[in-house]
Amino acid sequence: MTTLYICATPIGNLSDVSPNLLETLRSVDLIAAEDTRRIQKILNKFSIKNRTLSYHKFNVRQKTASIIAFLNEGKNVALVTDGGTPGIADPGSELVAAARREKIKVVAVAGPCAAVAALSISGLNADRFCFEGFLPAKEAAMRQRLQSLTREDRPIVLYEAPHRLLKTLRAIQSIFGDAQIFVARELTKKFEESMFGTAENILAHFTKHAPRGEFVIVIDAGAGAGDGKKPAAGAVAVLGEESAGNLDALIAEMQKQNLPKKQISKIAARCFSLSAKEVYKRLIGC
Repeated sequence: MTTLYICATPIGNLSDVSPNLLETLRSVDLIAAEDTRRIQKILNKFSIKNRTLSYHKFNVRQKTASIIAFLNEGKNVALVTDGGTPGIADPGSELVAAARREKIKVVAVAGPCAAVAALSISGLNADRFCFEGFLPAKEAAMRQRLQSLTREDRPIVLYEAPHRLLKTLRAIQSIFGDAQIFVARELTKKFEESMFGTAENILAHFTKHAPRGEFVIVIDAGAGAGDGKKPAAGAVAVLGEESAGNLDALIAEMQKQNLPKKQISKIAARCFSLSAKEVYKRLIGC
């Protein structure tokens, strides 16, 4: 049966290539690639000779139609991107949707994904997470998007390019305050680097050391997010008697439900536009 294979490729280390991927790349009639030079490195390393076709965000409309026509001739196609899983902040969804409309079988050849790789080493609870991919290029739109995420209580995963990293970190600092963030650079590659701290700390590091490579940013949402200002010490104390009483009542109610202290702190902080850290201090009586 004619099949479109959505193939995940290594995000850095070519040793992450799976036998399933190699078998697929050998067997299909055409490999559609975001950058034919990138996939050629894998093909050369594993002595695979096959036809490739350029398929990227600037030619999606034109090439989607030609690939679908090729599939309708009974041919099999593998789709790959520069690294990771097609369709995840990369070209692919348009082609898959078109294949579905034509009743063409679509199969995933599973493999690396930078977002999941970063989450797995962040130390944050990733049972649930929010994936935002690349933020808008224009600063005003980027800040608006980040502001819309301040009510999230899930880790937020972003992709970023080196030339935009400092601007993005400044925006995160101003909007999420002292929330902890995890930054991974060049995952699985020779110069892989990762760090955990506030946006301010990480911004200072990359101001001294020019950003290079591809970045994944994970924001520990709910800790310090809110009004765009860094929470001051004793923030809860200036709520006023009535609001402070309401906060204490909310904390008491959640304690009756045996919720974890960290979860109570995040929920109460969002309700009262406070820092989760300061709510936690009040919770434990510090």
